[in-house]
Amino acid sequence: MLKYRLPGAMPGEKIIKIIRKDLFVLLGKFALTVILAGLPALAGLMMLNIYPNLLQGEISYPLIVLAVSGYSLFIWLFLFFSFIDYYLDVWIITNERIIDIKQEGFFSRVVSELKLFQIQDVTSELKGFFKFIFKYGDVYVQTAGEVQRFVFRQIPNPEEIRDVIIKLAEENKKTHGPRSA
Repeated sequence: MLKYRLPGAMPGEKIIKIIRKDLFVLLGKFALTVILAGLPALAGLMMLNIYPNLLQGEISYPLIVLAVSGYSLFIWLFLFFSFIDYYLDVWIITNERIIDIKQEGFFSRVVSELKLFQIQDVTSELKGFFKFIFKYGDVYVQTAGEVQRFVFRQIPNPEEIRDVIIKLAEENKKTHGPRSA
């Protein structure tokens, strides 16, 4: 198993699950990237049929090369950011808490945590054709704390994750008793 360093680990705390967005979400963004990458070629062929001498001009050729280069850079940046967002957005479920690590942009990360005994309600949701077929969706964790709702977005097997969280929260409430945060 992959060794993962738990941020602010408590004594006796064990990682139960590490969850990332479903791989289908990343594949969807990859497919969108392929479609966007093909658009300049399609537009170029259409323009060459209308203006056959377009690439022979002193000004038009460098401008087209510059535009296509800028667009290609945008496409690569979109693909790279999609992968970074997929890989670095992670939810960690331990026997004591849930940790939500969100990568917001290239140089910003937000880490939130929720103690299991604070959980009041857990809901899973599968909405839409692809989400239902490929069994990925959202899990909502309701609390009475400062952050009232933790959301696990586009994760695989949301019903299973919901059941794991409910079971762990019930076990944790027995050991911590009815105290508040």
